Amino acid sequence: MPPTTFSSLLARIENKSARVGIIGLGYVGLPLAVTVAHRGYPVTGFDIDPAKMVRLAAGQSYIEAVADNDLIALAGSVRWTDDFALLAEMDVIIICVPTPLTAHRDPDLSYVTSTSEVIAQHIKRGTLVVLESTTYPGTTAEIVAPILERSGHGLGHGFFVGFSPEREDPGNASYRTSTIPKVVAGEGLEAGCLVEAFYSRVVERVVPVSSSATAEAVKITENIFRSVNIALVNELKVIYEAMGIDIWEVIDAAATKPFGFMPFYPGPGLGGHCIPIDPFYLTWKAREFDLPTRFIELAGEINQDMPNHVVARLREVLDRKLGIGLSRARVLILGVAYKKNVSDMRESPAMRLMALLQEAGATVAFHDPHVPEIPRMREYPQFLGKQSLPMAEVRAADFDALLIATDHDAMDYAALASLGLPIIDTRNAMARRGLSMENVTKA
Repeated sequence: MPPTTFSSLLARIENKSARVGIIGLGYVGLPLAVTVAHRGYPVTGFDIDPAKMVRLAAGQSYIEAVADNDLIALAGSVRWTDDFALLAEMDVIIICVPTPLTAHRDPDLSYVTSTSEVIAQHIKRGTLVVLESTTYPGTTAEIVAPILERSGHGLGHGFFVGFSPEREDPGNASYRTSTIPKVVAGEGLEAGCLVEAFYSRVVERVVPVSSSATAEAVKITENIFRSVNIALVNELKVIYEAMGIDIWEVIDAAATKPFGFMPFYPGPGLGGHCIPIDPFYLTWKAREFDLPTRFIELAGEINQDMPNHVVARLREVLDRKLGIGLSRARVLILGVAYKKNVSDMRESPAMRLMALLQEAGATVAFHDPHVPEIPRMREYPQFLGKQSLPMAEVRAADFDALLIATDHDAMDYAALASLGLPIIDTRNAMARRGLSMENVTKA
C-alpha cells in the first residue's frame, strides 16, 4: 500500500529531510530559522524586505538574539529569499509575521491573511503550515485554513495546519528559542501529530494541547496575565507614592514570601510586540460572544496612562526644585528601547514620553547605548533619524533634568548622578545600584 500524505510528511519530518520555510525574519522568525537549521533541517527564510536578504547573505544579523557568527556558520545550509514562488518546494511552512492593532485597537490580521494568500498560490500537496503569530482564538481554523483551501488541496488530507505561539523574550540571556517550552497544536489529530513531531526535534520540550484555538488562548492568557499584573503595580505605585511609600521596597519585601506572591514591577508604561497589543485581540473576539473584558480594558487604560503620570512628576520636580515650567525645560531621556539591554523600539513608552514632552514645549534629547538613532515608527514619524547623544557629550549645563525610561546595564549611572541634575527614575535604577538618591525622584 502506498504511503499516505500524512505518513510521507511525518517520515520526512522525522528523518529531517523536510524542507522548512519560515516567513517573516524578524525577532521571532530569524531566531527560529537559525534554530531549525542548527537542528539539521534544510531551511529557507522568506521576507518581503530585500535589504534584510542582503544583510543575511553577508552574515550580518540585525537583531541581538542572533549573532553574526550564527549566520556565518550556517552559510550554504540556509537560503534567504524574497522569492515566494519557492514556497512550492517547502514541506513545512511557518508564519512569523506581525499582528498589530488598528488605530481603533482592533486586530490587524492583514499580514496573516496576505501571507496565507501567497502560500495558497504556491503550496504543494502534503505541506504542513504552522502559524506562530500571536492572535485571537480561532484564527488558525477560521482565517488561515479557509484561505489555504483556495489552493485546491483539502484541509486534513491535502495539507495540514497548526498553531504554535512564539515565546521570544528579547534580551533574556537565560532562555533561547531552543530552550523555551513550545506549546503546539494542530487542526485535527494528524496535524497535531505533525506539529508535535516537528517542534520536538527543534526545541527541548513541547507542550501539546487539544486544538489550535486552545494554543492561541494560551498565548493570549500569558500576555494578559502580565498586562493585568503590571497594571496593578502601576496603580499601586501611584497610590503608595501619594502616601510616601516606595513601591519597589514594598514589592521586594513582599517577594520574600515563598508562596502566593509573584513580583511584578512598575514602569513608565508598556512596550514590546506583545503585552501592549495582544490582550486587545481577546477583547475584540469577546464582543462576538457579547462578553465584557473589564480587567483587560482597565489594565490597558492604567498602563497607557503611565507616561502622563511620569510627565506630571517631572513637571512637579521642575517647578519645585528649579522654578521652571515644562515648556522651558531641557530634558534628557535615558533609554528609549522598550526594555533593558535591547534595541527593540516596538511600542516603547519612551517614545510617548518624548512626544508628550515635546508637545508641552520642552527641548528633548536622548541617550541610549543600544539605539544610535530612532528608526521609522508608525506612530512617531517626527522622530525618525533623531540620534542618541553620546555619554561623553552629556553635560549638566545643557539640561535641566534627566528621565530614566529604560534601565540599560550599559549606561553609566554613576556619571549621571555626578551631574547633580534632578533625576526622574521610572525603573528604580539608581537605588538598585546603591547610588545617591539626593536628586532622584521615583516615578
